[in-house]
Amino acid sequence: MNVLLLGSGGREHALALSLSKSLLLTRLFVAPGNPGTADLGTNVALDITDHAAVLAFCAENNITFVVVGPEGPLVAGLVDDLAKAGIKAFGPSKAAAQLEGSKGFTKDLCAQFNIPTAAYARFSDKAAALAYLRAQGAPIVIKADGLAAGKGVVVAMDMPEAEAALDMVFGLGQAGAEVVIEAFLEGEEVSFFALCDGTRALAFASAQDHKRAFDGDLGPNTGGMGAYSPAPCMTAEMEARVMREIVAPTMRGMAARGTPFKGVLFAGLMLTKTGPQLIEYNVRFGDPETQVMLLRLEDDLLALLLASAEGHLPKGPVALKPDTALTVVYAANGYPGPYVKNTEIRGLAVAALQPGVTIFHAGTAKSGERLLASGGRVLNVTATATDVAEARDRAYAALAHIDWPQGFYRQDIAWRALKEISPGGR
Repeated sequence: MNVLLLGSGGREHALALSLSKSLLLTRLFVAPGNPGTADLGTNVALDITDHAAVLAFCAENNITFVVVGPEGPLVAGLVDDLAKAGIKAFGPSKAAAQLEGSKGFTKDLCAQFNIPTAAYARFSDKAAALAYLRAQGAPIVIKADGLAAGKGVVVAMDMPEAEAALDMVFGLGQAGAEVVIEAFLEGEEVSFFALCDGTRALAFASAQDHKRAFDGDLGPNTGGMGAYSPAPCMTAEMEARVMREIVAPTMRGMAARGTPFKGVLFAGLMLTKTGPQLIEYNVRFGDPETQVMLLRLEDDLLALLLASAEGHLPKGPVALKPDTALTVVYAANGYPGPYVKNTEIRGLAVAALQPGVTIFHAGTAKSGERLLASGGRVLNVTATATDVAEARDRAYAALAHIDWPQGFYRQDIAWRALKEISPGGR
């Protein structure tokens, strides 16, 4: 098969690595890709928001399967356009992608099909939202209804922060045209992924992410500063409960609404004293969770994604190594705010030679033989080992070999798994 993978981040580098190992693969194209994916396939300078350009490329290069990495093209209906052209794709239709594209859509689905989630209210009027906010009090969660590039969710611990968050979210333009206000949940947060084929869901893997920029879960929210898989809190019993109480009724509800879900369902969960509750859904693989989950995958990823698209997932279970994989995000100083681009990174070759280490490119570019930082989250330094402590030691040992003074990373990735003290709740 000729496969086109869309995206350019660390998630796509990890997807490309797994796809490149498939016996089904003839040729892999990545659009636009990064210096890491260039070693695994052919990078293509293609605007993935231009559906006509994507379709034309598929026709010219005999592409038989498209794997969509980021959420934007999914919410914009790229999979629908590919289907009309007779091209199979991994990911949901535009209608089904509303599970990520609209927070309110998902909350209403939960209410209709008895899926456990935080109490909520939806507002398009700022004055009404402010009155509700003041009546509820803090801590509380304010969310933009639409896609906001990771900037649309604020967990406000006091009322001044909550009111400022409401102003900010309503100021996000189309993404903040409607706002969802939710009750604050306490517990342990975990990411859980299931592959879906329209009627069935197959448990894939769990991971835990670190959203705050700095050690101790301090600083602004980011796209994720590190992750590890599996999450110790996601026991076999908890996984079965999540599949039964959250994933299965979501699949039934989407089918009943005439929008069956195909692709990967990424459930952000809070494990509370009363059981798992859904925080939100994403409709694509997470970043940086993918980087750790796929290093544990023993099955053929391309075969699984194709089975999802064609509607015949295996009965399971997915074959995963018992090892732990852990990744540390090396980010540009200033991220998630303004940061300097085009600074040089050295020492990657030596770092990649450390035992059990894989380095994924997330925001890099090549200038001749020089590797430059071109994004906010720049590298994912990832390691596998028999346990989380050894995986963490390996990742940080590799980081010590990288010479990049203009970057920073958290020193406490996997504090939950290692029972170190840090705040929780959302």
